[in-house]
Amino acid sequence: MGPVVLRALVELVRAPAGLTVPGDVLAGAAAAGDLRVGRLVGLSASSMCIYWAGMALNDWADRELDAVERPERPIPSGRVSAQTAFNLAAGLTASGLVLSAVAGGRSALATSTALAATAWTYDVVAKNTIAGPAVMASARALDVLVGAGDQRRRALAPALSVGAHILGVTTLSRGEVHGSTPTPARASLAVSAALAAATAQRASSWKQLVWRRRSTVAEVTTAALAGWFARSVVPAQAAAAREPDAQHIRSAVGAGIHGLVPLQAAWVARAGAPRLGAGLALAFPLVKALAKKVSST
Repeated sequence: MGPVVLRALVELVRAPAGLTVPGDVLAGAAAAGDLRVGRLVGLSASSMCIYWAGMALNDWADRELDAVERPERPIPSGRVSAQTAFNLAAGLTASGLVLSAVAGGRSALATSTALAATAWTYDVVAKNTIAGPAVMASARALDVLVGAGDQRRRALAPALSVGAHILGVTTLSRGEVHGSTPTPARASLAVSAALAAATAQRASSWKQLVWRRRSTVAEVTTAALAGWFARSVVPAQAAAAREPDAQHIRSAVGAGIHGLVPLQAAWVARAGAPRLGAGLALAFPLVKALAKKVSST
């Protein structure tokens, strides 16, 4: 495989954006209290495969529209054939399910299967319908639950948080080509502010922190990471709300995708793993840097 073909495939699957996926699994695993390294590595790899499959399938499903609106993309530009994109989506999905079964057993496989089915439903059926954003949000919420294994109830809060964020981002993304009205950006902005406040809520009482020294580090880290999340997404969303043209909306969508990392990290810290949360947050500048070379949207 030559470098030109490899570059086209990297663009097809939005490879750097896949780095936002392990944080979903980690947030779910932290909430469930199961941070075994081998399990986390396997399930993260599984979810990344399914994510990349969804990206390839997205471009396969949109190939005719992209020929008009985004002719530079790998399929309409002729750098990747439609059949190759579909085969890659199918192969990555199968690989993701195998990895999930090996790393997490039946429970993880069941959730990963639901995740894959939701991703395929979004790309092939729901994307251009009114249900599209909700289906995409469900997929990212399920990705968090993959990490939780059979303790899914314990991970409902981070799953709903990630899902709510993606609901806003996906709704906003519908204006990436032709622009939109200020309403979707304002809604995303409101959701981001609410999520940052809700995620940091346990760390908001500084007086209590003095008397609960054992939880101080976790709560302060959670608050800091929630603030980082807000800082990473709110400015671009506010700019899109003021001027909702295609360029500002694309910037806000990209910021929303990258902003998943500090949001996930905040939930990891909130679950009692502040060092792990802080370590996860270090992926944020890497994701942003790589997105300058390969678009996340």
